[in-house]
Amino acid sequence: METVKLSTENTLPTYYLEASKEELEQRISKAKETLGDRLLLLSHHYQKDEVVKFADETGDSLQLAQSAAKNKKAEYIIFCGVHFMAETADMLTEDFQKVILPDLDAGCTMADMVDEADLELAWNKLTEVFGDILPLTYINSTAAVKAFVGDHGGATVTSGNAENIITWALNQGKKVFFMPDQHLGRNVANSLGISLDDMATWDFISEELQYDGKIENCKVILWDGFCAVHQQFTPDHVKNMRENHPDINIIVHSECSHDVVKLSDSHGSTNNILNAVENAAPGTSWAIGTDNNLVGRMIEKYPDKNVYSLNPISCPCATMNRIELPHLAWAIDNILNNNVKNQIIVEDKIKVSALKALDQMLSLS
Repeated sequence: METVKLSTENTLPTYYLEASKEELEQRISKAKETLGDRLLLLSHHYQKDEVVKFADETGDSLQLAQSAAKNKKAEYIIFCGVHFMAETADMLTEDFQKVILPDLDAGCTMADMVDEADLELAWNKLTEVFGDILPLTYINSTAAVKAFVGDHGGATVTSGNAENIITWALNQGKKVFFMPDQHLGRNVANSLGISLDDMATWDFISEELQYDGKIENCKVILWDGFCAVHQQFTPDHVKNMRENHPDINIIVHSECSHDVVKLSDSHGSTNNILNAVENAAPGTSWAIGTDNNLVGRMIEKYPDKNVYSLNPISCPCATMNRIELPHLAWAIDNILNNNVKNQIIVEDKIKVSALKALDQMLSLS
């Protein structure tokens, strides 16, 4: 089944590849001025600085989804993020609004770890073992996966609202099936009092359930997925940071492994991390375990604090970074020329089902 229909073209004309940074910036600025409130430019926190500077709003997945849903004026929404985010924006906006992803190769490896076929197979096997289960999907998933979750009474989740949504799910009296990021599910469920021994893992490659305990004791089943960026932080990074900076506060994203989270002082969403540092006392020291594009801006933004990357040589999100000035300038020029490219359109059948999961999330956030 097709998840989206695309007005696509992903090969940039030579001009955009050869133009100087200054020329591209001037084109983008002039185009934004011309379009005014007909255009909304959204940027995820993990984007490059050169893109973030042009954003009308910057945020994490939940913020940007809510911003897209609230804006009723913009005819065009350029989403500087990744594919699943643009899908979500299309589902939450009005029919006349066009959501554009500047580079179609800006995907998400985590989202790619669960597809409809694998999910159907897992669901059939797990319901045979556990009976009635309730699915939750991280917003880092395709519209088709969100639709499956919506049709089965579940909800979407972001790192910012995960505690609320997982608490809601646990209160339904069913086993909770959380996908695709095992680390977010494990860390948040554990912080809510669920023992690691009461969590199972579904290995989507071997198509097997990994669990040694009694079935009746299992409360949460985790899809064996992960974020490539947050896999780069290890317990050794935490230990080395504490050795070199004894007074350091270590805060990491909840997508980090549990071994890293339990050694850190706190964990949470991107906004949790930003708020913790912003509200901290001057002179305090902070090590941040998340995408280094964001950490670099935090270091500049908070000169009154000592901000470090927990792993300064970690690579930023490769797919997110596919959106840069040439693609952004090309996308906005196409709007001016009435020749929209890379519009993301979720098919109606999938949209109706996926919105059940998204609306459930938004009602609980």
